[in-house]
Amino acid sequence: MNILVIDDEKLIVKGLKHSLEQQGYNVFPAYNGTEALRIIDEEDIDFIILDLMLPDIDGMMLCKKIRKNYDTPILMLTAKDGDYDKILGFEFGADDYMTKPFNVLELIARIKAISRRLKARKEEVLLSLGDLTINWYERKVYVKGREIKLTAKEFDMLYLLAKNPGRVFTRENIFNHIWDEEPLDVRTIDVHIKNIREKIEEDIKNPKYIKTKWGVGYYFNKD
Repeated sequence: MNILVIDDEKLIVKGLKHSLEQQGYNVFPAYNGTEALRIIDEEDIDFIILDLMLPDIDGMMLCKKIRKNYDTPILMLTAKDGDYDKILGFEFGADDYMTKPFNVLELIARIKAISRRLKARKEEVLLSLGDLTINWYERKVYVKGREIKLTAKEFDMLYLLAKNPGRVFTRENIFNHIWDEEPLDVRTIDVHIKNIREKIEEDIKNPKYIKTKWGVGYYFNKD
C-alpha cells in the first residue's frame, strides 16, 4: 500500500516513514501542499496522512482540493485538539483525525482499520447479477462486460431495485427513495424504467431484469 505523508516537519516525516516501512508500506514524503498534489497526480496513492499546518496551502483547503478528484482515505494530523477543527476536518472530507503528539502504533492501527472498512464497503457495493454488474462505488453498470451509460437517476433507480431482488416497489416508493421527497408526478418513474430497460435488456418486451407487477409497481427479478 502506498502512503503519502504530508508534513513540513522533517523529523516527523522521517519517523513516520521508518515506522510505516517496517509495517510493509511504501511511503511518499511531501513537505508542502504543492508537492503533495503533484505526487497524488503522478502516483497511485492508497492512503494520505495530512498535517493541517503547511507552509503554502492550508491543510483544510488541501483536503478539499484532494476530495474534488480523489476519494483516497485521509487521516489528519494537527497540533490543535479543539472540536471545531475536528468537525471542520470531517466536513472537508477527512476520514479520521489525530492530535499531535500521537502514538505511532495507534496511528498504524487506525490506518489498518480505515483500510479494512473501506475495502469491505467496496465489496458490499459490487452487485453481480447474471450478465449485469453494478458497481455502486464507481457508479458504473456493465452488461456482458460492456459499460452501459445511465443517467444519475437511472443508476440510482436500477441500484435500488437490484439491491432488493424480488421486492416490489410502488412508483411512490421509488420516487421517495430516489428524490427523497413526496411524489409530484409518479409517471416519471415509468419513463425512467423504460429508458433503463432499453439500455440493459436484450428484449424490452420480455425483460430479464426489471419486471412489472401489474397494478402495483416494479421489481428486480431474483431468479
